[in-house]
Amino acid sequence: MTAKEYLNQAQHLDALINCRLREIDYWRDLSSSVSGSNFETHYNPNRPTEASFVRCLEKIDEIQRSVEEKVAYLVRLKEEINAAIDMLENRDEQLVLRYRYLDDCTWEQISRMLNVSLRTVHRVHGSALQHFSVPD
Repeated sequence: MTAKEYLNQAQHLDALINCRLREIDYWRDLSSSVSGSNFETHYNPNRPTEASFVRCLEKIDEIQRSVEEKVAYLVRLKEEINAAIDMLENRDEQLVLRYRYLDDCTWEQISRMLNVSLRTVHRVHGSALQHFSVPD
């Protein structure tokens, strides 16, 4: 795995978590819009007996457990990435990697925060990736 692939893991996982959270919102909306049980006068053994909103709630619970696991993994991953970035000797390289991969800043934002040109940010980033060691 390259340094860039390793560092991008946190951003990808964060995006996945946000996607799953939007999915929870969808299921919540669906559960509140599901109509009540329609009681029939005849018995149909093939028809589910539980209310349809119950399936929505079960799906929400399943997704929430998945999100909690992913968040716990993201926290550990960010700690590991932070420790790996700390191993770099150059403070500017550390800042660029933190801003880019942990804080999800754009190149322009990093340029403004460091008060340097975009070209300098890209140069420091390239240097940081060369010096960065991917943990085992």
